[in-house]
Amino acid sequence: MSDGKKSMTTLGSRQLLKRCLSYFLPFKRRLALAVVGMLVVAPCGAASAWLVKLAVDDVLIRKDVQALKLVTIAIFALMTLKGVFRFIQTYYMNSTGLMAIEALRNDLYERMIYLPLRFFNESQVGMLMSRLLNDVSLISQSLPSMVMFVRELFTVIGLIGYVIYLDRGLAFWGLIVMPMVVWVFKAFSRKLRKIGRKTQINASDLTVVLQEGLSGIRVIKAFAAESIEVGKFKTENHNFLKSSVKRIRLSEQSSRVMEIVGAMAAALVLWYGGMRVIDGNLTPGALLSFLTALAMLYEPIKRMNSANMDIQAALSGAERVFEILDAPDLKVETGGIEELDEPFRELSIEDIRFTYAEGNRPALDGISLRVRAGERVAIVGPSGSGKTTLVNLLPRFFEPQEGRILLNGRALSDYTLSSLRRFMGIVSQDAFLFNDTVSGNIAYGMQREYGQGEIEDAARAAYAHEFISELPAGYGTLVGERGVKLSGGQKQRLTIARAILKNPPLLILDEATSALDTESERIVQLALENLMRNRTSIVIAHRLSTVLTADRIVVMENGRVLAQGPHKELLDICPLYARLYSMQFAESDPVEAPDHETS
Repeated sequence: MSDGKKSMTTLGSRQLLKRCLSYFLPFKRRLALAVVGMLVVAPCGAASAWLVKLAVDDVLIRKDVQALKLVTIAIFALMTLKGVFRFIQTYYMNSTGLMAIEALRNDLYERMIYLPLRFFNESQVGMLMSRLLNDVSLISQSLPSMVMFVRELFTVIGLIGYVIYLDRGLAFWGLIVMPMVVWVFKAFSRKLRKIGRKTQINASDLTVVLQEGLSGIRVIKAFAAESIEVGKFKTENHNFLKSSVKRIRLSEQSSRVMEIVGAMAAALVLWYGGMRVIDGNLTPGALLSFLTALAMLYEPIKRMNSANMDIQAALSGAERVFEILDAPDLKVETGGIEELDEPFRELSIEDIRFTYAEGNRPALDGISLRVRAGERVAIVGPSGSGKTTLVNLLPRFFEPQEGRILLNGRALSDYTLSSLRRFMGIVSQDAFLFNDTVSGNIAYGMQREYGQGEIEDAARAAYAHEFISELPAGYGTLVGERGVKLSGGQKQRLTIARAILKNPPLLILDEATSALDTESERIVQLALENLMRNRTSIVIAHRLSTVLTADRIVVMENGRVLAQGPHKELLDICPLYARLYSMQFAESDPVEAPDHETS
């Protein structure tokens, strides 16, 4: 590695540490108490070594009873003082670490939740969960470990000063191996940082497999694929084990090398100092005190090494966390300054072109469409024709690369995102419910508190009140994760009730009945009719029977609009529509489109 690259790496580590420490700064008072504790604890090692010298020379050799009393009281007082202030340091530092992690985790989740859908389409949920939980937790070690490092460094400096004061000759032999200590720190820091990064990636991969397995349990069981998923989990779990074992091996190697260095220093001092005691040039108490100080010297060095391991682990976690927090290409969704609080008049889509990041052809290729107030516009076409992509542009889930979309004569980007999305009600085939009560799900995200009566009225309009009343706790029943305790039709009716309560000026239905059986579809279709009454609606459907009453049907294929008009007209002018119609009604009598009056 070149020197330039080394300096960049060092600078990167410093920047990461500064970013980590910035989350501790709001808790200055607690940090101050922890630092006071550190400053009191740090010199206790040198004081203990000095008391050993007094105990041997003045008490054991000179048999001074008064000195025995003083040394006994001093040792008790010193240990008590050290214990109290170590508690203060450890408690305030570790609790501050937890508070900093709370703030960092809040910032990271807030950052994620405001990122555009593109980010979530390109990211695995398990990976994001791992960064929020595992990687952020590692950062909590950064400041406590740094404080421990600094505290032990002060202890080492104090003990080095004491051994030099005690005997320079012994100090030379005791400290001659110190360059090896520095080498161990530098050599193992790089390796620990690298393996720490690898371990976090493996932990993230393991979380991804776990999250996908538990979320997709129905599909797994439907295909009897339990053994396949177990195999995936075992593979990722083993990879995590290998990196974790390697990290332990490096950690233990580092610690043992430190012990060997300390033993080498002790052996040199014992040989040199023992010869001086035999020659009468050194008292036994001075030698014992020196050996005690030397033992105390290498203990904090080992603790510094341990703190360094935690710091490297924290930095490996910080890299992954701040990669999301600071990434310049990850921009939060932004809207304009205009509040959209007027009635719907017109939606104008003008020559829109849109291509997904990894798409090899445009999903939308020159789409133009106009929707007027009170209209019911249906969009049909084969899979992959761009129907869902088109309606996803309306609430600005995605941004078109070319063209523009106007709502009431203004560009969508002029409106605030919150008011734009409150203006629209979206019911899709994925009827997502939260692990909350029925009432909580119906009233989810509303801008004001709704009374129970209003919630029940919305449920009645959605043909949901009857089955809700039969639930164990009625509207207070928890529906389970993703509404797992309810059937598909019941979940869909709750999402329709949610849209009815929201009462949006513009309604978007994205294949809202495509995943339902015939009986459920019939009930849900009745609920949708209630929802669409007196409202401008854009309806996407595979089943043409659900859109024959639309004022206008738009036929799409390969990202283009082929034709638009009422049902009977399209049968004559659009071969694709006629083919879709004949395929769906080939085995039944032709369906006459009933008249639909727009109110």
